[in-house]
Amino acid sequence: MAQWAVVIPEARLAAERLFHHETLELSDGGETAGPAEGDQVLVVAEEPAPHIVALGRITAAAGRADDDPDNADVAARGPVVVTYTRRFFDEPTRADELTLAGPLTPLDEVTFATLSTRVAPAVDNRTWLVSLDLPIEAPNAAEAVRLFWSYVMELGPRELPTYVAPSDDELAMQAFVLGEEANQDPEEDDD
Repeated sequence: MAQWAVVIPEARLAAERLFHHETLELSDGGETAGPAEGDQVLVVAEEPAPHIVALGRITAAAGRADDDPDNADVAARGPVVVTYTRRFFDEPTRADELTLAGPLTPLDEVTFATLSTRVAPAVDNRTWLVSLDLPIEAPNAAEAVRLFWSYVMELGPRELPTYVAPSDDELAMQAFVLGEEANQDPEEDDD
């Protein structure tokens, strides 16, 4: 089993902060020999400096045989798929000493172990209350529901505040927009 640093594209990083995904697919595995299934991965964001945002394992490797039996020994380039084992997009760990060489960088065991031990320990899941309330004018309940889903799809997480609180402390409710806490009090100044 080998270890790798996988660079997450900036646009995908933004999507990961908004939506839960089980996997990360990289369409370009590079030109060098790539990872194999089961290899361990540090998922790294490059900007502003390298920092680790998730851990994972390779579940689909970049090389795969094509359908022609005459080419059984030839591997075709395909996507590299990382299945997340831990995510911490909101609390990344700096990895300044990591030198990245493209979308996939092989790591030695010592470097991988050193960097992965810096990651905050896993915490137990807890139950959260998450809500989105929209006042909607409609002639009946069914139309109100259709309009609700239309607004959610149109505006999405970039514009709609979502409210979240631990299930055992509803008074701790906070508003989030774009995966970050957002002040929704019109009386307060947002400086």
